[in-house]
Amino acid sequence: MRLTIVAGARPNFMKIAPIIHAIKKHPRHAEGKLSYRLVHTGQHYDAKLSESFFNDLGIPAPDANLEVGSASHAVQTANIMIGFEQELLNHPTDMVLVVGDVNSTMAATLVAKKMGIKITHVEAGLRSFDLEMPEEINRMVTDVLADVFFTTNRGAAANLRALGARDSQIHFVGNVMIDTLNANLSRLQRPDFFSTQGLKEGEYLTLTLHRPSNVDDPEKLADMISFIGRLAGDKKLVFPVHPRTRQKLAAIGPLPSNLILAEPMPYLEFIYLVKNGLAVVTDSGGIQEETTFLKVPCLTLRENTERPETVEVGSNLLLGFDKPKIAQAFQLLLSGNWKRSEIPELWDGRAAERIIDTLVSLA
Repeated sequence: MRLTIVAGARPNFMKIAPIIHAIKKHPRHAEGKLSYRLVHTGQHYDAKLSESFFNDLGIPAPDANLEVGSASHAVQTANIMIGFEQELLNHPTDMVLVVGDVNSTMAATLVAKKMGIKITHVEAGLRSFDLEMPEEINRMVTDVLADVFFTTNRGAAANLRALGARDSQIHFVGNVMIDTLNANLSRLQRPDFFSTQGLKEGEYLTLTLHRPSNVDDPEKLADMISFIGRLAGDKKLVFPVHPRTRQKLAAIGPLPSNLILAEPMPYLEFIYLVKNGLAVVTDSGGIQEETTFLKVPCLTLRENTERPETVEVGSNLLLGFDKPKIAQAFQLLLSGNWKRSEIPELWDGRAAERIIDTLVSLA
């Protein structure tokens, strides 16, 4: 069986890494009966950061890079489709495997379906039910067209059935993001600024913001950061800044004195920061999962989440930008009364093995 694996953005790298490792360990690979081709669309195109992710996670260089770069959603999606169609014409495959919910996921799915190629979606069935999120549109389109679905939680199956998927197509395997996290816990690296900024384990918070609803309006962004800075009190707030967000910050004037701005970080350094902090304040989806596995309190500045298990059994609280809710969450955190959390079902570091075993059996 020939697989074409598609990745386009940094969160994809953490999801494809264990899948590639599982392919290489499978007996069929040694027999020459299971192979893969890795296609990087170039949706995230920071060469230095992309290279660090590939090195950190032990992923080989991609077999092809479509180098689509940044653009509007429509232009970027179109460019991925044009490049990926040519890739599949030049390198025929038995199945296209896509992960997550970025533009590359949807674009590759559209191309493969129109070419009559089977599609596997890893992390299928997640729903925020918020169509203002581009990722939600990508998830829905991908799940309408895919043939094989691998889910991270049991509730995702109902969302897939609502789109017409049959039970025989749906496989609950766990979370490949957690495979990567679990495999690299012993390899985490302390960032250089940890000492120079006087950070101490358990005495700082990590902040990440990148969603347009939170960062595009300079007044809202300034209010949000100022409010969080005040709530953090004497705790330092480390903010690895997305390039898009850094442009907005330049326009909003003085920042809280306890805010430390950092460059986007390699995976092993970022997870070190998350694991060793008091908590994370974020609007990211993946970080909700990572904090749940690490049992680090997570304050999510979103009205909804496509990862409900992080709230139901994990360490995550969904707060939106409701100031009384956020203030109450900080009070719980700083008083040491954060809720008790557990690790969700099948988040055991073996999701990728289940995925490859299932694909081989289906083939």
